[in-house]
Amino acid sequence: MNTAEPLDHRTAVAAESARFAGLLEGADLTLPVPTCPGWTLLDLVRHTGGAQRMFTALLRGLVQERPRSRDVEMRLPERPEGYADWLAAGADEAAEAFASTDLDAPMWVWGADGHARFWVRRMLFETLVHRFDAERTLGLPSEIDPALARDGVDEFLVNLPFAAFFAPGVTELRGAGRVQHIRFTCADADGDWLVQLRPDGFGPVRGEDGRAADATVRATAADLLLLVYGRLDRSSEAVRTDGDAELLERWFTHSAF
Repeated sequence: MNTAEPLDHRTAVAAESARFAGLLEGADLTLPVPTCPGWTLLDLVRHTGGAQRMFTALLRGLVQERPRSRDVEMRLPERPEGYADWLAAGADEAAEAFASTDLDAPMWVWGADGHARFWVRRMLFETLVHRFDAERTLGLPSEIDPALARDGVDEFLVNLPFAAFFAPGVTELRGAGRVQHIRFTCADADGDWLVQLRPDGFGPVRGEDGRAADATVRATAADLLLLVYGRLDRSSEAVRTDGDAELLERWFTHSAF
């Protein structure tokens, strides 16, 4: 399990949002997004900005139960050229909410960490992954800081067991009649996760660094992040997999986020 020092998620959200917004200047928002089939770049921007605004509203209210509606005031721009400023404005609103909220305060979350800080970390990787999607759409190179990527893999694996209400496939992530293990390892950073699949559920386990795994997945932190989010195929030369092929197939078929 990742034991690196905590990152400043608030600062990283601002940086990733600014980077995403900068991609939109003069961009053709009708372009299809290859990593999000059926979406245009405009759909991607609206989704990311809408998610940021929803998370901000949850933080401001420190909501204590699952909201019945995901509707938030979007204030969409009237013209395509206004979307860069619109995305940046949503990030500014988020930053204000971060600054005025006790991020250690208990609140409703859908994942593992029932505190306000969950939403800041979630917003970071929602924005970072979709920034990558935008760069792929525009044919631009992408760089992901290894420390951020490592933290993103951790965030994904820790929260995935709680995602069934919007990603029902995760209910299929079970051991095949016994307890099975997959190890995910960063090739360029201090990141190692052992995920246990039991007949009744799954999740990462701590303190099991020496345990043998039924299957292993190894890549750089950035490629591992893209892999778990379905932006990189495991057949890529950037990814090394070993062990139980059926177990790996089950994992990557049903872990779509």
